[in-house]
Formats: sequence, structure tokens, C-alpha cells
Amino acid sequence: MMKTTVAAGLLAAALGGWTSLAQAQSTPLLDITLHGQLERWLGAGDLYLENIYTRQTGNYSADFHAAADGKGPTFTLMRVSNDTGGSWLVGGYNPNSWSSTEGWHIAQRDWERTAFIFNYTDPAVFRPVPSTYELPSQGARLTYNWSDHGPTFGQGPDLFVSEGLDVALSWQLTYGDPDYEGRSIIDGSYGGQFMRIDALEVYSIAPVPEPGSYAMLAAGLGVLGWAARRRRKA
Repeated sequence: MMKTTVAAGLLAAALGGWTSLAQAQSTPLLDITLHGQLERWLGAGDLYLENIYTRQTGNYSADFHAAADGKGPTFTLMRVSNDTGGSWLVGGYNPNSWSSTEGWHIAQRDWERTAFIFNYTDPAVFRPVPSTYELPSQGARLTYNWSDHGPTFGQGPDLFVSEGLDVALSWQLTYGDPDYEGRSIIDGSYGGQFMRIDALEVYSIAPVPEPGSYAMLAAGLGVLGWAARRRRKA
């Protein structure tokens, strides 16, 4: 059975004085190797990933939402660390547009539960709990969408980003094996350990057109150009 959980909407108060100064990053998190791994995890073929948001010094959740809301499916990438020197690259895939007003994005059916979260440093991907589980709704709350939250996944919260975009928390509930409820996807610990966010990026997602698509586009542009020339001559 599902244990007592922390609702994502209440985490801002729980943070209390646990804060860190968000710094500007100098090196992009996405490289060709990670790009390829994201394509394989998503399983939708070759992808074009466009950086639509990179956290800067002084940014807050409002800055993330201004850049990412309404932009369709996205990947969120973040570098997080703890006080003992551990560092991890983690993130998530959101199949829906982010929003600052819609609250939970809920997927009742399994075929709708296409979101996932991941740990790239200790490679693992965590997908929503299926509706065939004893609590069919456990995997339904994919993302939390509100103005005072950064990109936040799952009801645990499975991967939470604070309003200041500087604190992360992971406590599995919606994603992964239900037997590991309460475990962090970041370091495997239990109990909800806060982590510093050292870098955060968001990428929009589009499929790379097949070569035939380029040919059809070129042909279509050629026909339009021919028609325009005929009109000018007439």
C-alpha cells in the first residue's frame, strides 16, 4: 500500500531555510552521447533538441515557465550535488507542455503514461507505475505545473525543483518500481535528501525529418516559386 507522501504543492514550505545560491553555468549539459541516450530512452527515432532554457544567476521558477510553458514535449536536464562531493546528472521527459497554472497533469491510462525520469550518471530510467498495480492511480500524476515550482515530476515528488531553481529532491512514488517507494533516483537514499542544483537546462523536442521529407519540402517550394513567377509574368 502507498505510504504517506509529500504533495509537491506543499514542498515550498518544507524547504524552510535550506537554500543555496544558484550560479550561472559555463558548460552545456547536453553532449552527443547524452543526446543519443535520450533518443534511445524515448524510442521515437532521431530527435532535434533545441535549448529553450538555461538557468542563469538570479533566475526563479517564473523564468523557467516564461521560457518553457506551451512549448510542447521537453527534456529537463540538471546537474545536482550534495555536501559530500557527490554529483549526478538527472532529468525527465515531459510529453506535455509545461504550465504555471494547471497543477497536476494526470494520465489515467497506461498509453498516456509516456513521461519518464532518469539518472544518467548511474544509468537508469524510471517510468510511471502501470494502472495494473494494486493502486491504479499511483502512476497517474506525471508532472506538477505551478508558478512557484520548477520542472517537477511525480507525486513523491519523484523529482522536484524549487522555486529558486537551486534545490532538488527525489522521493519515488509515481515512477519506477513501487517496491522502492520513497527512494531517491539521484543517490538511492531514502527519506528525501535535498540536493543543490548546479545547472539546469530544458530542451524542446522535434523529430528529425526523413530525407524524403526534405525532398518533398524542396519540391513544394519549387512549385510555389514556379507559380509565383507565372503570376508575375501574367
